[in-house]
Amino acid sequence: MTNETIFEGEFDYVIVGAGTAGCVLANRLSEDAQVSVLLIEAGGKDNYHWIHVPVGYLYCIGNPRTDWLYRTREEAGLGGRSLAYPRGRVLGGSSSINGMIYMRGQREDYDEWARATGDASWSWDAVLPVFKRSEDHHGGANAWHGSGGAWRVEKQRLKWQVLEAFREAAQQTGIPATDDFNRGDNSGVGYFEVNQKRGVRWNASKAFLRPALERPNLTVVTDAQVRRLSFDDAKRCTGVVYRRAGASGTREFVARARIEVVLAAGAVNSPQLLELSGVGNGARLQGLGIEVVHDARGVGENLQDHLQLRTAYRVRGVRTLNTMTAHWWGKLLIGMQYALWRSGPMSMSPSQLGAFAKSSEHDASITRPDIEYHVQPLSLDRFGEPLHRFNAFTASACPLRPTSRGSIHIESPDPLAPPVIAPNYLSTDYDRHVAANALRLTRRIVQAPALARYAPEEILPGPRYQTEEELVQAAGAVGTTIFHPVGTCRMGTAGDPGAVVDSRLRVLGVTGLRVVDASVMPTITSGNTNSPTLMIAERASEMIRADRRARASSVPDAGAASIVTAV
Repeated sequence: MTNETIFEGEFDYVIVGAGTAGCVLANRLSEDAQVSVLLIEAGGKDNYHWIHVPVGYLYCIGNPRTDWLYRTREEAGLGGRSLAYPRGRVLGGSSSINGMIYMRGQREDYDEWARATGDASWSWDAVLPVFKRSEDHHGGANAWHGSGGAWRVEKQRLKWQVLEAFREAAQQTGIPATDDFNRGDNSGVGYFEVNQKRGVRWNASKAFLRPALERPNLTVVTDAQVRRLSFDDAKRCTGVVYRRAGASGTREFVARARIEVVLAAGAVNSPQLLELSGVGNGARLQGLGIEVVHDARGVGENLQDHLQLRTAYRVRGVRTLNTMTAHWWGKLLIGMQYALWRSGPMSMSPSQLGAFAKSSEHDASITRPDIEYHVQPLSLDRFGEPLHRFNAFTASACPLRPTSRGSIHIESPDPLAPPVIAPNYLSTDYDRHVAANALRLTRRIVQAPALARYAPEEILPGPRYQTEEELVQAAGAVGTTIFHPVGTCRMGTAGDPGAVVDSRLRVLGVTGLRVVDASVMPTITSGNTNSPTLMIAERASEMIRADRRARASSVPDAGAASIVTAV
């Protein structure tokens, strides 16, 4: 590698990370022709064909072309197992490799954010219009949904008899039917809506970045690894330093930000970059030989994730994907369905049927659903392995509001060294009890008449687990991440020692720097986290543009920003 450092240029805004939030920010900020925007992505372009075929997540997760390939530490709550921890490393970020489920969460999630930040603009009533403005819903505009936005939401293009039976069984167990999980109360059982367009994945790159690429004030740099943020003596973030390989070797570049740097690198990489740059727990950073810019104890703390408890049942008298793919002619039929009609199993999101329920109907403290189900017409021992050769389905139960808190921290000043990811799953009595109840609830649903006619046989975790202690052990044995890490740079107030950003997503203790991604969530949403992250980015774009207008009105010459593109 050459030691040469190249000055890339000055931009009004430098955005780190072209995932869901970064794509939204790049689009919205570059709408203002008076400002220049640089978007830096560590991964490559989203031109890998498996990104766009919905079932292609099987070939994107665990692939260095599209995934950071992170792993957790060995987790005591999971029997000492270390989990793969997929994160998108490509334009579109995790929206290019995720399950495509469109889910906002529950009203109470956002009202809690408003209380935690002291800012009512994060309440459900305030963010619902933001969700609607982004949305292009298949059903058109109404009180709950928007039409004409960039974020396409469609119905899935397939049904399975075994899923229909699970839906009926859930209703027989007391879970009502629903046709919409996104009205602020996601109680019920029904099919997930997905971010697809005519059977093709609709990621944030297609929705937000591509329409903006022709703008002369937007520069996008891919395959560029940010090493650190730059600060001046006044603790103002002035830009970023990154490395990029070229024909003459790997070179180091410096990009300066006139107004702000925006970290949109995600719940893993945003705290990692803050710590590499001297913003974090001062004692930890000094121990690694990193000069402390600001002692921020909350950086990397407060990690929350949804643990999915994968249960699988062998069935008889009903067909599932297991046996459909067991022979070459079945695979040929599946391929033809997708090639001709963009339907069938290749158009499947990883989970098709969903349900939200209370883990216990006898606990008066549970006032809203605290379990989410992802149900699939297939089964396998673990992700990435072949499907079983017999008919079976999987019902994964996710406790929605875990009280366990983990962390993500660097253990080396080397930017290429992966951080230590410690989710700390099942570390509280509450989480262990909810997990046991979730497994009990799954068994009640499966024993209902609609499924009982298929003689379901529990193969994972197995019927031998019965007592509370045994069910907690089972949860640790089958539990795995469902890829929803949040909270590691959480919002709060200036007097909150654990807060990293304020309610306008400005990093506390420094200037010229914001964090805009899932890491700012104070508490995890009650459902899948991709679209809430998109909403956060939409709100942040409004805040950033409003702050610029305020500066321009107070300083007459501040609004005239020249446009500089990459050299």
